[in-house]
Amino acid sequence: MSALESRARIAAVPPPPNAIEVRGVNFAFARDARPTLVDIDLALVPGEMAILTGPSGAGKTTLMTLIGALRTTQSGSIRVLGRELAGLSGKGQRDVRRRIGFIFQDHNLFDALTTFDTLNLAMKLCAEVPTRAEIVKRASALLASLGIADYLHAKPNAMSTGQKQRVAIARALIHSPRIILADEPTASLDREATHSVLSLLRRRANEEGVTVLMVTHDTQLFDQVNRVIVMKEGRIAEDR
Repeated sequence: MSALESRARIAAVPPPPNAIEVRGVNFAFARDARPTLVDIDLALVPGEMAILTGPSGAGKTTLMTLIGALRTTQSGSIRVLGRELAGLSGKGQRDVRRRIGFIFQDHNLFDALTTFDTLNLAMKLCAEVPTRAEIVKRASALLASLGIADYLHAKPNAMSTGQKQRVAIARALIHSPRIILADEPTASLDREATHSVLSLLRRRANEEGVTVLMVTHDTQLFDQVNRVIVMKEGRIAEDR
């Protein structure tokens, strides 16, 4: 096969579909309120890591919650893993959320649950729930990669804020989501823990094609991702 034929064959292969595709999205919290989002267009491919940044009130978290099917789309189109969210039923929204891992700024752990209980509950999102032994194996490996291997059977009151945040990150990853949406995921972590978390997310992106979208103000993270998307006053002001 000639080089020309090889290039032609490569060109004929269609690109992979976007994992996240946002087109012409506007959003306001009340009919007469100033719009929170204005004409948002954004697309992320499988395996891409991107940061959403900008001043408080720019619309970053609102956009994240719309992409995660945690809010209802008002206008425009949002497609997540090929599925249109606009007009989607409650069951359809839940099905989409099952394929997403959410990391919130506040860890939102239940005080009565051990780390294993929390991760076991998250595993219910899997199409086929593994056995208890398989869950213990997967949970132990994940916690070890986050530097908290000794906390499998601990409850939140026995952990520091940073340790609880790493449990929350493990909860988001344990069911092998196709998309990870993270709101200030490293805000309560020290440098070493931040490095561990970013390394883990990068491996998921590179090896499994997981798409990662993070909201953060930490400029030290900017050179760790593929794209930095800056929002101002509800619009995308820069995408680099």
